[in-house]
Amino acid sequence: MAHRTGDRTSASRRSLYAYERSLARLGFDPVAGADEAGRGACAGPLVVGAVVLPSGRAGVVPELADSKLLTPAARERVYAQVVARALAWTAVVIPASDVDRFGVHKANLEGMRRAVAGLSARPGYVLTDGFPVAGIGAPGLAVWKGDRVAACVAAASVVAKVTRDRLMVAMHEEFPAYGFAVHKGYVTRDHQAALAEHGPCAQHRRSFVNVRAEMGGRSRSLVPGVDDCDLVGDLVDPADLGYEVRDNGRMRNVRLVATAVEVP
Repeated sequence: MAHRTGDRTSASRRSLYAYERSLARLGFDPVAGADEAGRGACAGPLVVGAVVLPSGRAGVVPELADSKLLTPAARERVYAQVVARALAWTAVVIPASDVDRFGVHKANLEGMRRAVAGLSARPGYVLTDGFPVAGIGAPGLAVWKGDRVAACVAAASVVAKVTRDRLMVAMHEEFPAYGFAVHKGYVTRDHQAALAEHGPCAQHRRSFVNVRAEMGGRSRSLVPGVDDCDLVGDLVDPADLGYEVRDNGRMRNVRLVATAVEVP
C-alpha cells in the first residue's frame, strides 16, 4: 500500500521530536538543543544558539528543519515561530577577534556553554550538534547531524543562522566592498576576489589561511577617516546594527568587537 506524502511528512515530524519525548519520559525534561552558525566562515562572528521547546503540540514548529535545508524566507518564518513558542532561547555572538584568539573549536565550545548557561529555563538535558561539550551544567549527548534529527537542535541552528545572517547583512553597510550581505562571510569566488583587492577588514578572521595570504604585512579597515592598523569601531552594539539578540524579551549582553590589528 502506497504511503501518501502527508503520511511521510507526519512520520518525519514525529521522528524530529523523538529525542525530546524519549528524554522527557525518562525524567530529563526540559531538553535544550545547541548549535552554531559561521564555523567555516572567514569573516564575521561565530554565533551559537540554544533553545528549549515546550512539550506537546505547543513545541511543534511548522517547517522546522536544519537551517541549512531551509530557504532564507523559510528560515525567517521558522525563527519567528521558534522565538514565539520557546520556553527559553539564547543567541551568543563571538567576535572574529575571539575566534582568532582561541581557535574556532574552543570558541564554539565556550559559546555553547554560555548559550546554555544563559537560558532562563534550566535544562535537564542538553543535545549538541556533532560533538560533546564538557562543563555544560547538565547531562548531555552529542548527536551526529543533530540539526536534522532533533527538534531543539534544529531550532537552535535556525536561531544561530538567522541571527548571524542579519548581523552580516548589517555589516555590509560598514564594509560594502566585500559583499557580506550576499555570502555572509563564507569563502566564495567573489569574496576571495574582494579580499585579494582590498585586503582583510576588521571583521576578517586572521587565523584563516586565505585571509593571512592576502594580508601583505598590513591590516586594512576600509572605514572612511580611519588609517590602517587603527582601532576601528570599538564595541559595536547589535542594536546599532539593526538587530537585537534577546532571551525571552530581554537583551543579552553580547557585543561585536571591530578591530584592525597591526601585523609585524
